[in-house]
Amino acid sequence: MHNLWQVHTDKFINEKESIMRNGNVYQIANGYMGYRGTLDEFGPDELVGITLAGLYDRVGDAWREPVNAPNGGFTEITLDGREISALSTRIKKHHQSLSLGNAVFERETDFESRGKALQIKSTRFLSADEPNLGVIKFSFTCNKAARVRIKTGIDYNIWDLNGPHLLKLTAKKKSGTLLVQSVTGEASKKVTVAEVIDLHFGKQTHEAGGNKNLRVIELDAKANQTYTFYKYFAVVTDNDPVKTSVHEAAIKKVEEAKDSGYDECLSRHNAQWAKRWEHCDVKIEGDDEAQHALRYSIFQLLMVAPVNGSANSIPARALSGQVYKGAIFWDTEMFMFPFFLYTYPEKAVELMRYRIKTLDGARRKAKTEGAGYRGAFYAWESQESGDDACTYFNIGDPFSKRDLRTYFRDKQVHISGDVAIAMWEYFKVTGDDSLLLEGGGEVILECARFYYSYAYFNKDKHRHEILDVVGPDEYHERVNNNAFTSMVAKATFEIANAMVEYLRRRHPDKLKSLVKKMDITGALPVFREMADLLYVPQPDETTGAIEQFDGYFKLKETTVKELKARMIHPNEYLGAGQGLAVPTKVIKQADVVMMLNLFKDRYTEQVKKANWEYYEPRTEHGSSLSACAYAMVAADIGKLDWAYSYFLKTAKIDIEARYKVYVGTIFMGGSHPAANGGAWMTVVFGFGGVKANAERVVINPRLYKEWKSLQFNMFYKGDSFNVKITRNDVTIIADPSNKCNRTFVVSGKSIECVPGKRLFVGYR
Repeated sequence: MHNLWQVHTDKFINEKESIMRNGNVYQIANGYMGYRGTLDEFGPDELVGITLAGLYDRVGDAWREPVNAPNGGFTEITLDGREISALSTRIKKHHQSLSLGNAVFERETDFESRGKALQIKSTRFLSADEPNLGVIKFSFTCNKAARVRIKTGIDYNIWDLNGPHLLKLTAKKKSGTLLVQSVTGEASKKVTVAEVIDLHFGKQTHEAGGNKNLRVIELDAKANQTYTFYKYFAVVTDNDPVKTSVHEAAIKKVEEAKDSGYDECLSRHNAQWAKRWEHCDVKIEGDDEAQHALRYSIFQLLMVAPVNGSANSIPARALSGQVYKGAIFWDTEMFMFPFFLYTYPEKAVELMRYRIKTLDGARRKAKTEGAGYRGAFYAWESQESGDDACTYFNIGDPFSKRDLRTYFRDKQVHISGDVAIAMWEYFKVTGDDSLLLEGGGEVILECARFYYSYAYFNKDKHRHEILDVVGPDEYHERVNNNAFTSMVAKATFEIANAMVEYLRRRHPDKLKSLVKKMDITGALPVFREMADLLYVPQPDETTGAIEQFDGYFKLKETTVKELKARMIHPNEYLGAGQGLAVPTKVIKQADVVMMLNLFKDRYTEQVKKANWEYYEPRTEHGSSLSACAYAMVAADIGKLDWAYSYFLKTAKIDIEARYKVYVGTIFMGGSHPAANGGAWMTVVFGFGGVKANAERVVINPRLYKEWKSLQFNMFYKGDSFNVKITRNDVTIIADPSNKCNRTFVVSGKSIECVPGKRLFVGYR
């Protein structure tokens, strides 16, 4: 099969949608910024974007979104006075690739112009060693002598969905360095791009105009001689912890990179990527298709992992652009966080620190949303402050072009519990309580306090209920007793109670200070009551089916196919007030099945099977989050062919770029890191059968029939293990540096993993 460490294409299709989708497939990123997989000569019309993590701006009443920086990687070339571009010049051959091993993008294009052949090659990467830095190697060769002009530098014609976000754009040249300085419109934060070049041919001049700051190199190129130069660009903003001015810091970074040289910059970059893959790779023997799709998924997550110390998180469309406002959703905690928790815990802690950093925003939302609540109501679409970027009219109607009222912002209350669950999971799997003491404990208690203030006590039935919500199935809004939401709330109270007991035993002074700071003494006994009396819909005694919400079973019966046949417009939204799915049992995505996966230890295999079979034919999978939940529960109940099918649907969504581009009138093109995380979970948790708690790691293998073996690394309680599952046995290797023995339970057999030792356990 093809190279399992690369994606590539030998085609260039000069169509806007193809260019857009390829820009997602071939994007590179380093946690600080993302650079879409576009060609060197492209501009905003081709959706070139360098999207910055954690820097947002709003223009007027439009959506707030992340800032796209000026493009320091721009280069165009002219042959005998004629501009050479993939958009306008005859292409004889084209190849572009993305290395999954080190996030290096390469393009090679052979052009023909007026009887002459020109070959362009370029290689670029965003440094994993120096997050502000981008590095490019550019070469060209002409088969005949020709007059060549190169324009290269910084293009500040910026693609924005709801911009412009950078004002006072100023082009400068200082010695050999090009600069574009600017400020954001809303908060006046400085953003500077600096660029230097290492070039030793031709005559160089400077040209500024048309929102470009360029150096122009002219030469009489010799036939069949290859000319190569190197570009170094840096993006620095007021969000960076720099000791000098932003522009001085940018200049310093590019000058240091140039002094180090391309090979040294690449070597340092490669070393960082090698460390990542050492712990994060998953090997599937016997199925190249699954291996390639999974590796691409893991690669996508590794690219966008937040820079250490930034307390940033990962947006729902990662760093592929400004889609979804660059906001952080529940996607991160429920679908991406587990990957980092088990393979890259220093990044997992950054994701949780983001929620600590944005706790005040969640408190503000609780106070101002609806009737006003207490505690922390985390934003459905969270940006840098934690205030909600989600609007009440969040989807456009393609018929009337009017915005539709949705209840994502004010009724998707499960988000707070999702955060609390992830915070507690970090403690259980790592054994590290420092995050709880740094603010994680406060987050958990505030999430519990929110649910207490939101809940309704039904005196007739002597139970607390969570009413008027939107569950993961967004096609049915403002429902009562949504099973997923209620279970998440119940778990939040259980976690709050367990966390208080832990602090009481291990850090009594810290607990005392925290309770006093939060003025929460009176609520703690109530949290215990809430854990006991909060109602969660239960399986039907006859069928085992769990009603997704009150009244769901009374909705109209139809099929997904029948419903879609009634659609008048391809981008028609099926939910909101008048959506086609609203009066029916057709749901957008896994809801009850998502609950069964998240809380798998609470339900029997029979209940999981009954609900999987009930909800699967009624699920439209209108979200990229859905398939992996169905895959994991399918693995739990032995439906391995179904699990595999849903795994591929999840893992290949970005590599094949076949996703929806519009929902209603809203552009949604971009990458899907939650699905990427879901692919990893399906393989390790689903087929690998891994589940860790505070006491042990449980492995119940369910290897897919085509796979000869499955091998992965994992961290548990600060120790590192390599696990290999074959058809008949499990091999666990405990790293020699591990601190102590750890308990693993493989298919019911309990074993102690001693540091430096290898264990074989048969399970057939």
